Amino acid sequence: MLKMLRITAAITLVAVMAVAAPAGATTPSFKNIIVLVPDGCGSPQTTIARWFKGAPLALDQMNLAGVRTYGAESIITDSAPAATAFACGYKTSDKFIGMLPDAVTIPGIPASTTETKARPVASVLEGAKLHGKATGIIATSQIQHATPAGFSAHTPNRSDYNDIAEQQVYQGIDVVLGGGKQHLLPVSAGGTRTDNENLVEVLKARGYAFVGTRDEMLASTATRLWGAFAADDMAYDWDRPVVAPTEPSLAEMTSKAIDVLSGNPLGFFLFIEGSKVDWTNHANDPAGMLSDMLAFDDAVKVALDFARDDGDTLVLAFADHNTGGLSLGSSATSSTYSKLPLTALIEPLKAATITGEGVAKVLAGDRSEPRVREALVRYGISTPTAEELAAVIAAKDADMNYVVGPMLSRRSTIAWTTTGHTGEDLFLYHYGLDEPMGMLENTDIAHLCAAALGFELDEVSRVLFQRADEAFLEAGATMTVSSTDPANKVLVVQRGWTKLEIPVS
Repeated sequence: MLKMLRITAAITLVAVMAVAAPAGATTPSFKNIIVLVPDGCGSPQTTIARWFKGAPLALDQMNLAGVRTYGAESIITDSAPAATAFACGYKTSDKFIGMLPDAVTIPGIPASTTETKARPVASVLEGAKLHGKATGIIATSQIQHATPAGFSAHTPNRSDYNDIAEQQVYQGIDVVLGGGKQHLLPVSAGGTRTDNENLVEVLKARGYAFVGTRDEMLASTATRLWGAFAADDMAYDWDRPVVAPTEPSLAEMTSKAIDVLSGNPLGFFLFIEGSKVDWTNHANDPAGMLSDMLAFDDAVKVALDFARDDGDTLVLAFADHNTGGLSLGSSATSSTYSKLPLTALIEPLKAATITGEGVAKVLAGDRSEPRVREALVRYGISTPTAEELAAVIAAKDADMNYVVGPMLSRRSTIAWTTTGHTGEDLFLYHYGLDEPMGMLENTDIAHLCAAALGFELDEVSRVLFQRADEAFLEAGATMTVSSTDPANKVLVVQRGWTKLEIPVS
């Protein structure tokens, strides 16, 4: 069944929570905005990446501000409430995407009320689309993952990828590039959908060119483009030539998206995520971190080159939170830090040519000692201890980066404090705004973007979301829910001989 009619059964924001006056209150207008997020990244990651590269990063060419990252329920945020903050302008509950919080425990954030709890709020992308601009999202994770979902879906559960996928498909985004193909396909076609929907066919029916490889993406001349390059997440940049050579790089996806979106005379909004910087920091894997931090910086360069040539594009780059508690310096350098040579940091890392995840993929289930030694050499560990060999031989594929990451870290001069997130303030890099911005709340970023594009997010929410019961009853209609297909329930609205059917999502 193709759900060609898609209206979110949503809810009016009868009352809205107060937010800080956006730093962009006097923001100049821009035709285009490009937002780039290296998920789970802090200043230690950029510092180490710069030393490793041996030259300034593209990020170093931008102006700097600061951003606070806490959520409504914790001083250390998760990706879902962080994305809701900078996409929609509100602090929210853990796991919520594009919705106001259910509970608030952090001082300074207005408490939820009966009228505001879990109500959907519009994103900058939705506002840009409402105002006629082209829109795009890019991620190296599943495109349904928390951060891209923050701009393109509304759900209380960030893990409901199938529902997020359906919302994204019917959102009408012009360019979508990343992983997550399995969430577009029914189980019968090798996917994860239990509602028998084939969203790839829906996309094609809605006029998208659907591509699955780098070459297909680069060759496409379509004005609506959906690229699903992996069933789940895409490969790390260092691993891609070895294990996924048909996938595009983040920079290539960024360049292609800009080419397509810039065809709209009214401009565009584009969101780009270097998703797996976060994943590798969770694993304390420095090789993976460098792989995708440098790949992210390449995408930043593409965006900056376009902005300089265009002259009417705002570029923002910032992380949603830090992950791993990475430090340049460890307990092993406590008494030697004042004479620490660069080689002690860089040389062990330079020996790696694949990531911790790449080790598992190269081994492909073969845990014989010769194969393990060969894979570890490619990871930069040429002389593993007996204990390290045993740990790799026993490791599950999904845990391999968690096993080998700390091994490489010990050979360098870095350390980690956690495999979770951390809550410190972060840098916000910006190009196009000449005035200093100081320290912002992450919610300010959404309002800054909206102001730059010429609209207010709360007004977009009022336009897009209404209480279905109040709106239809006021119009003299009746409402029932049809469960003929339990996997695809439908809200049936009827007035006289006129019937409207709204698939639930």
